[in-house]
Amino acid sequence: MRTRSFFLALILSTIHYFGFSQDNPAASGPYNQLIIRGVTLINGNGAPPQGPIDVVIEGDKITKVQVVGYPGVPINENRRPQLKNGGKEIDATGMYMLPGFIDMHGHIGGGAQGADWDYVFKLWLAHGVTTVREPSGRGVDYTLDLKRKSEKNEIVAPRIFAYTGFGQGKKEVNTPEEARAWVRENAKKGADGIKFFGAEPEVMTAALDENKKLGLGSACHHAQLSVARWNVLHSARAGLTSMEHWYGLPEALFEDRTVQHYPLDYNYQNEQHRFEEAGKLWEQAAPPYSDHWNAVMNELLALDFTLDPTFNIYEASRDLHRARRAEWHEDYTLPSLWEFYQPSKISHGSYWHYWGTEQEVAWKNNFRLWMTFINEYKNRGGRVTTGSDSGFIFQLYGFAYIRELELLREAGFHPLEVIRSATLNGAEALGMDDQIGSVAVGKIADLVLVEENPLENLKVLYGTGAIKLTEDNEVVRVGGVKYTISKGVVYDAKMLLKQVKDMVDEAKTKENTQIKQPGIQ
Repeated sequence: MRTRSFFLALILSTIHYFGFSQDNPAASGPYNQLIIRGVTLINGNGAPPQGPIDVVIEGDKITKVQVVGYPGVPINENRRPQLKNGGKEIDATGMYMLPGFIDMHGHIGGGAQGADWDYVFKLWLAHGVTTVREPSGRGVDYTLDLKRKSEKNEIVAPRIFAYTGFGQGKKEVNTPEEARAWVRENAKKGADGIKFFGAEPEVMTAALDENKKLGLGSACHHAQLSVARWNVLHSARAGLTSMEHWYGLPEALFEDRTVQHYPLDYNYQNEQHRFEEAGKLWEQAAPPYSDHWNAVMNELLALDFTLDPTFNIYEASRDLHRARRAEWHEDYTLPSLWEFYQPSKISHGSYWHYWGTEQEVAWKNNFRLWMTFINEYKNRGGRVTTGSDSGFIFQLYGFAYIRELELLREAGFHPLEVIRSATLNGAEALGMDDQIGSVAVGKIADLVLVEENPLENLKVLYGTGAIKLTEDNEVVRVGGVKYTISKGVVYDAKMLLKQVKDMVDEAKTKENTQIKQPGIQ
C-alpha cells in the first residue's frame, strides 16, 4: 500500500485541477481520472459487502464499479481498469468504502453558539457527511450563499439543501393568503423546501398545499404550541414530506386525551418543564402494536411519509453525564459552544436546571417506546433517515451524526439498514436518489473510505476512532474516516480534524479559557 505522505504529495500536486479554488492542504481534485483500488464496498442499497472492487471516478462522476477478484487471492492485474496518463489512484486494499453520508437535520452553526460555517463543515466532512439538509438557520440568503459556493467548490463544504424556517423574514404570516405568498417567495429565492414548527390549521393547510404545487420538500418539528390541533397525521395528509424528531407523533397516537398531561404549573418558556414533560409523552400514547398504533403507522406508510428521528439530540435527557463527558469535547468543542451548553434559563436546550435520576428514567422509557415505533416503521417498508441536529445539548457536529448511527442500531436496525438510512434513504427523501446515496455508475462521487469495518463496530467512524486491544496487549486507537470524497473532491479527514483542533486551541488561547465541568471552579 502506498504511504499516506506519498498519496498526499500526489493529490496536492493538482490542487487546482478542475477549478477547485479553496486553498486547503486537506483537499484536492476533482481529477480527470481517479481509481480507488481493491476496496470492500458497503453500499447504501442494503446489499452485503463485496470486494475487492476498483471504482473509477472521472471529474465528479463514478464511471466504473468493477469487481476485480476474491478475498485472499492475488488480483489479476489484467482484470483491472487501466490508469490513464495523468490519472491518480488510491490503494484501498483492506479499506471499506461507503456512499457519502446524508445529514437530514444539520444546522450550519449558530450565532449564540459562536460556531461558524468553516468549523461546522470541516467537522461534517471529517465524519463522511457529504450532503446536509439545513432545517432553518441564520436565514435563507446566508444558507443559499454557502450552497452556491459549495456547488462551485469555492469552499470546503458538503452539498447543502436549504429548508427555510416558515415565516422567516416576515413580521407576520397569519392568514392562508399570507402563507401562500410567503411560500412562493421562498421558492423564488431558490430554497429547496420549508421547515415548519406548526401554525394555525388553515395556515398550515395553505402553506403545505402551495409548497406541494411548487414541488418543494418540507419538514416539521411539531412544537407543543400548535400540536394539539395539528399533529403529524394532519401534516402528512396535507402534503408534508417528512417529520423531524418525534413531536406530533405521540399526539397522533393519543386514545384517551387530546393534549399531553401537562402539570398545572407548566410553563413552555421554562425549558426544564418542556423537556421533562416531553420525556413522558410516549407513555401517554397508544401501546405498541395496538389497533390505533397500527392505524397511525399504516396511514403514514400509505402516504410515503419520511421519519427523521434525530435520537442523539435527546440522549443527554436519558444520560446527562455521558453526553457531557464525551471524549471529543476537550479537543473539538469551541469554548463558546461549550458555554452555550451549560445550564441556562435562556439558551435553547440548556435545561439542566436540576436534572436527575427521575427525569433520566422517564426518558429511557420514552426512548424504548419511540424506538419501537421507528424500527417497526422501517420493518414495514417506511423510510427512516439520519439526522443529527448538532450544536445543541452537548451534541457536536459530525460526532453526533455517528452517534445517531449507533442509536439506530440500538433501535433494532441491522448495520446495513443503518447505512441505508444514512445514505440512500436520505437521497430518496431529497429527490436525489438518481444522483447520490449509493455507489453506482453515473452517480456523483460522494464516498467515504475507512480502514476498519464499520459494520462490525460503528465507533470506527468517529473522528476519535475506537479503542482496541491488540494481540500484544497494546491499547490502540483504530479507525476514524480516512478520506471523504465529496463531488469528486478528495478530503483528508484526519487533516480536517487537525484544522478544527487548531481552531479550538486558538479560541481557548484568545479567550484564556478551558473546558470545565459545570459547577466546578
